[in-house]
Amino acid sequence: MKFETPAGINPIDQLKVIGKPTDRIEGPLKTTGTAKYAYEHNEAVTNPAYGYVVGAAIAKGRIKAIDQTKAKAAPGVLAIVTAASAGPLKPGQFYVDRLLAGPNIDHYHQAVAVVVAETFEQARAAASLLKISYTKTKGAYDLTAAKDSAPLIKQGPYSPPPTTNVGNFEGAFASDPVKLDETYTTPDQTHAMMEPHATIAKWDGDKLTCWASIQQINWGVRDIATVLGIPKENIRLISAFIGGGFGGKGTVLSDIIAASLAARAAGRPVKVTLPRPLIANNTTHRPATIQRVRIGATPDGTITAIGHESWSGNLPGGISETATASTQLLYAGANRFMQLRQAVLDLPEGSAMRAPGEATGMMALEIAMDEMAEKLNMDPVIFRIKNDTQEDPEKPGRKFSSRKLVECLKTGAEQFGWNKRQAKPGTVREGQWLIGMGVASAIRGAPILKSAARVRLSREGIVTVETDMTDIGTGSYTIIGQTAAEMMGITMDKVVVKLGDSTFPESPGSGGQLGAASSTSGVYAACVKLRESVAKSLGLSIEKAEFVDGKVREGNRSYALGDAAKATDLVVTDEMTYGNLSEEYAQDTFGAHFVEVGVNRYTGEIRVRRMLAVCNAGRILNPKAARSQVIGAMTMGVGSALMEELVVDKQVGFFVNHDLAGYEVPVHADIPHQEVILLDDVDPTMSPMKAKGIGELGLVGVAPAVANAVYNATGIRVREYPITLDKLIDKLSVNG
Repeated sequence: MKFETPAGINPIDQLKVIGKPTDRIEGPLKTTGTAKYAYEHNEAVTNPAYGYVVGAAIAKGRIKAIDQTKAKAAPGVLAIVTAASAGPLKPGQFYVDRLLAGPNIDHYHQAVAVVVAETFEQARAAASLLKISYTKTKGAYDLTAAKDSAPLIKQGPYSPPPTTNVGNFEGAFASDPVKLDETYTTPDQTHAMMEPHATIAKWDGDKLTCWASIQQINWGVRDIATVLGIPKENIRLISAFIGGGFGGKGTVLSDIIAASLAARAAGRPVKVTLPRPLIANNTTHRPATIQRVRIGATPDGTITAIGHESWSGNLPGGISETATASTQLLYAGANRFMQLRQAVLDLPEGSAMRAPGEATGMMALEIAMDEMAEKLNMDPVIFRIKNDTQEDPEKPGRKFSSRKLVECLKTGAEQFGWNKRQAKPGTVREGQWLIGMGVASAIRGAPILKSAARVRLSREGIVTVETDMTDIGTGSYTIIGQTAAEMMGITMDKVVVKLGDSTFPESPGSGGQLGAASSTSGVYAACVKLRESVAKSLGLSIEKAEFVDGKVREGNRSYALGDAAKATDLVVTDEMTYGNLSEEYAQDTFGAHFVEVGVNRYTGEIRVRRMLAVCNAGRILNPKAARSQVIGAMTMGVGSALMEELVVDKQVGFFVNHDLAGYEVPVHADIPHQEVILLDDVDPTMSPMKAKGIGELGLVGVAPAVANAVYNATGIRVREYPITLDKLIDKLSVNG
């Protein structure tokens, strides 16, 4: 099925199942511990061995020698795999990192060996006996030092042009009577998902099966084939349940390659999990940025010039952190300048992390908007509303398919009690606490990609859906089940959903806030085809047939749905593809975040007291799951604002705090009551589902809302994330 014109009325619009706050259909499996994650598929393999990945002990240089003598003689050791023994290995087609290095070392903790033994403990013990000697070379680890020589990014499939110009930015900014020119920084961050990267690999002749924790099955099969140099058709990849990913498990990383190579060397299935202290430096992360934002306006608050420049770093050929993405679309302004530069750094690879580009870019832009509102003596909400636009500001005439940013801001302001905010910072006190409120807009792209599904109807009236879509805790199982139930006129208990297997029809997987809209649209297409098969089997007109309450009706004729499959199961496969509506319309999601904080005037401790998110993301397929996604993202935003920072040792070249003891993320005590308002909306330009993603929208804007609230509480403007008490305490006044 091809979607080329805006959707009209269709079976999804009945909203008997879609749009209802439905419990997770896989919830009982997860809460009882019977959902099997990658490392737990023990029934699928017999007599597995265990692999332990050894990471490089230097950040840049070369391996001189690996003495394996003691390790090979250790109890239980079956094999030791290095780049020298593994055979030719290529980088994948998304990540640029070499997943088993040697002799050259590109970054600290890059995998250099896999030790395979009968037990995990034996593999770990033997790994410590490897004697690896290195020759160190000088590396680049400091973004600030590399900033001035960083070249423009190279435009690629995942990045915009390096520079965009609209109008005459420099001239307009120079002549603007009110202007702002500030620099903001965001640190390196790690995904810190609950489930570590893990894989079980098994060879049957030249056929490879991997049970892995990976977000995008199709990319995974492609990249395993590329790295190992084997045919795609010889690979089966299974990822039925994933304990979080945030972009960090997008495709193939060292655990999958290590397990595959180890299983081949040992002649047995091998289980590999990356220990937590290895993950931060061995896998990918969100790269640090340095951002310059310039805004010029007339005294009435009309933005006439807006400029955003960003610098980040990566391994050679790595994708860029597109921090200017939000600024290109969010606010009006006739004169615009955006630029992205990327330095080569010898740190672990920077890549996708929840809302890549928008999350970091908004951390700068939305503080700048607050600073500009103060210069203009305007309320920050009113300033944002005044500069709203209903068309792409870089492409006048290209309208947004749906944009309710103003409604988000107004609804949030009313619900949050914004009118009680004091414009003068540092004036509201409760005992030793300074109280402040902050706001930030939110925008996140709404991509949608081709997705396929197979649906099967049994004589019992059970509909089984199969697609290689993954569920990373986002509720994919449930919304896919809801889609099939709505389309076929049945209840959720009559639907079976099977995901995360490369033998199923291909979806784009989980990532980029595209999973929900894309995968459900593929299921919609398959169900349309199944409805046609049912009608034909029963001798009914597909144009007149109604699918209601487990029955198929036309006039006074009525059949149980399963009657269509009495002779044999009805099985159909279809996919949803797209025309050029995404070029005709700017398709994005919008929101507003409101935060209240308390800052201790003696210690500088920051406590988030209240949070509200108002979201405009098309049709909400499952309000319960959507709210869960948003509050999880809001929690992550608090971490970005106040805690999360991978600290770089600029002499040695690695992230110092590479475990969950030293890398701080929010816990229950850090998070107050969170409220979410989901605006009623549909977007017929997206697909017949009229839905968009929402999980990343819930993050974008949270950190600057916290930052703006801290400023309102204290009068201290911090432009360097995270906002920790050491950046406040010397400036706090305890008198008065």
